[in-house]
Amino acid sequence: MITTQINREELPEALTPRHIQEILQIGKKQTYEMMENPPFHVVKVGRLYKISKKAFFKWFDGE
Repeated sequence: MITTQINREELPEALTPRHIQEILQIGKKQTYEMMENPPFHVVKVGRLYKISKKAFFKWFDGE
């Protein structure tokens, strides 16, 4: 398994489900299931999901 180091500072302010999938190392299906009832703020623009990097990492870090 190849893992890449994710640098928080290099991520965009508005994350996509793909970013969440890579950070949490979960599958696409799990990611989109999470988007239906997320533990962090998610904005849906049409068919696109956008997640605030700040809100996601507050949740991820347990703040």
